[in-house]
Amino acid sequence: MTKRILIVEDDDDIASIEKDYLEVSGYEVHVEEDGAKGLSEALTGIYDLFLLDVMLPNMDGFEICRKLRDKTDKPIMLVTAKREDIDKIRGLGYGADDYIAKPFSPGVLVAKVKAQLAQYDRLKGTKRETKRITLGDIMLEPDTRRVWVDGKEKELPNKEFQLLEFLMEHPDVVFSRESLYTRIWGLDSLGNTSTVPVHINRLRETVEKDPANPRHIITIWGVGYKFKPYKAIHAMGLYRK
Repeated sequence: MTKRILIVEDDDDIASIEKDYLEVSGYEVHVEEDGAKGLSEALTGIYDLFLLDVMLPNMDGFEICRKLRDKTDKPIMLVTAKREDIDKIRGLGYGADDYIAKPFSPGVLVAKVKAQLAQYDRLKGTKRETKRITLGDIMLEPDTRRVWVDGKEKELPNKEFQLLEFLMEHPDVVFSRESLYTRIWGLDSLGNTSTVPVHINRLRETVEKDPANPRHIITIWGVGYKFKPYKAIHAMGLYRK
């Protein structure tokens, strides 16, 4: 799976150089120019490494690093024009994994990024593999009970998550209301099948861009529901967590 990198850099020229060299090296790259927006993107998106400039509008790289480190163990690299040891010590103290000073060689930057990602993978290599289901713009991890839409993590109650997981595991297969009720709620559940469309509608509100005109969770009138991957990517892949 392609590694994803978030660059937070307010200098367009530097951001362009970093992005171009990393993309040529096979990475998927997203750029934010504002510190506060960069932090928000880092906390809600899915990234394997964060490349942060220190001097940023609204929130500096040190503060982003500190807040990120409380939430993730993914590699964080700081980029700055400052060369004093105290700044390096400060950044590393906030949890940064590496530091590169401007001006820098793009080749050195790419090498450092590769090294950090490889080290992270080695450290995580002893952990079990986690199943990930990706269909269209929806990605789901059954074991961690997490789901993302367009790279943004979404919160789902248990039954909506179970419905989405089951439907994504059987794309383009139509299930009746009764069948879904039996599989998700169980034969001994109190209630009736009318709860299924209620949960389907709630699920659409979370994962569909336009719940009134869903692209994924489709109603087949008189029959039931199915998950339609409007653009197929891959399903049930494995990745190292």
